[in-house]
Amino acid sequence: MGVFGYIGKNKAIPVLVGGLRKLGFQGFDSTGLAVLEEGGIWITKSTGKLVDLESKLSARTFTSTVGIGHTRWATHGRPCDENAHPHTDCHGNFAVVHNGIIENYLELKEWLISEGHIFRSETDTEVLPHLIEHYYEGDLEATVCKVLNKIEGSYALIVLSCKHPGMLIAARKNSSLVVGLGEEECYLASNFSAIPEYTKKTYVLDDEEIAVLTDGRAQFIDFQGKTKEKEVCEVNWDASVVEKEDYEHFMLKEIYEQPKVLRDTLSGRLADEKVVLKEMSLTPEQITGFNKVAIVACGTAYHAGLIGRSLIERWAKIPVEIDIASEFRYRSPLIDDRTLVIVLSQSGETADTLAALREAKRLGARIVGITNVVGSSVSREAHDVIYTWAGPEIAIASTKAYTTQIEAMVLLALYLSQAKATMPQEWNREIITELKRIPDKASEIFMQVPKIQHMASYIKESSSAFFIGRGLDWAVALEGSLKLKETTYIHAEAYAAGELKHGAIALITENTPIVALNTQRELYDKTLSNVNEIKARGAQVIGFTFKGNDSFGQSVDEVLYLPETINELAPILTVIPLQLLAYYVSLARGNDVDRPRNLVKSVTVE
Repeated sequence: MGVFGYIGKNKAIPVLVGGLRKLGFQGFDSTGLAVLEEGGIWITKSTGKLVDLESKLSARTFTSTVGIGHTRWATHGRPCDENAHPHTDCHGNFAVVHNGIIENYLELKEWLISEGHIFRSETDTEVLPHLIEHYYEGDLEATVCKVLNKIEGSYALIVLSCKHPGMLIAARKNSSLVVGLGEEECYLASNFSAIPEYTKKTYVLDDEEIAVLTDGRAQFIDFQGKTKEKEVCEVNWDASVVEKEDYEHFMLKEIYEQPKVLRDTLSGRLADEKVVLKEMSLTPEQITGFNKVAIVACGTAYHAGLIGRSLIERWAKIPVEIDIASEFRYRSPLIDDRTLVIVLSQSGETADTLAALREAKRLGARIVGITNVVGSSVSREAHDVIYTWAGPEIAIASTKAYTTQIEAMVLLALYLSQAKATMPQEWNREIITELKRIPDKASEIFMQVPKIQHMASYIKESSSAFFIGRGLDWAVALEGSLKLKETTYIHAEAYAAGELKHGAIALITENTPIVALNTQRELYDKTLSNVNEIKARGAQVIGFTFKGNDSFGQSVDEVLYLPETINELAPILTVIPLQLLAYYVSLARGNDVDRPRNLVKSVTVE
């Protein structure tokens, strides 16, 4: 879901549609926009895809140079035209688009109804224009401030009013919002990816901050109306990176971009056989003083964190605990000023992860953020930040963001190890030498795409599939199963291979597809034993391992041999064929690969 706004010298409709198209990758079930026409607000909404909205817009000509738009993913009320944004007040003087949740909307709605307001939708958002209407006395800025101090929750919202035709007002709290500054025009977007086509000059709104936009001018105030000064942030993404080019889907394009972005994430961070993280301000004394590390993340980022946990414990000799971000605050974590907390988020705006970050900060922890988005909330609120230079990731199923997160965790684990001198220098050189080779080895995997397409035939008709592995392979198995279920809607589960006999093996029947990962050399024989148990029950096994592991290769139905690397770096390579496997199964099943049902790219509500 996303919000977009424009005010300037050009016709608003083409700009709004273009912005919504860029935001569409986040997932949506309905769209809508509002522009000022003939002294009033003209609203067009549609359930379904953006093309359905465009069809409605083609019925008339619009001349307006100011407007707002929205792609909705239903949270309050079913997907339908009535629940689509924008929403207006009783008299159509104010229109609002909104990402997030208004937590106290029910009590506000009951009160507004008692005051005579009439509601047309089931959404929480509709209370906003009615509140503006109720409190409006001629000053839109002051009214918006008053409304924002009445509501509770998270939001990125934009207000359009026919009473103030040369103005847009936007506000954020716990949900991303970016202002783009062009020549005599301004843009608003909930994601950076919608901006570079129009301008590289941006402002990132902070929490509880309001932007007041007029043609080519942006002013900022807090929720009390006090003026704030902000610095321009230059977006370094080329607009072309959010185009599919010659690829059929963004997911495939982003899988193939991994060798490049892996190089980019390493660039400037390896020197004299050491990891150099200039963005980190931790001293060796501070690092030595940490008595534990806590990793917090959601979904795919959580799986990268699992690998990070193992590497930090192996190399830096610091105990590590890891939490799913949505659970972190509710277990009363034992965090203090001797804890290093690492938060991972592709967007830097994941609501649960941000909440966990703020709780850890309140408890006195040192925060390191790993994110892909410069200027995001994670990057601004963490004490230190490591950027994964993956560039915009458009497909909802994460691929290149995941592998660069693993790479960032490798760099951080080495950085901590260096500061503590826990590993021999010769070992350190070996790791860094091999790390530099990983992008080229990732490229080699694409030579085996026909093999992966053939493997997809084992799974495409199945209703259920299982992924197994041990050690780091188990962490990758979790990500592989997530990619399959996200893109194909096949029920997929991942198990530590040794756990199969503790219940899960009861689910194995003849021809059940099993994906077995076996790249951890000291565990080759253990995993092979588990595979033999599975084969004895008639399952079909697809295996991934290194050359030389012949007994494993001969025991499975199909095997793909990966370019050889050291155990700790194997996850970066192992996951790429799993991403391709999910892609080709999804393609074979006729799914919308880039926009799986019910999913959004950035989860901005808890």
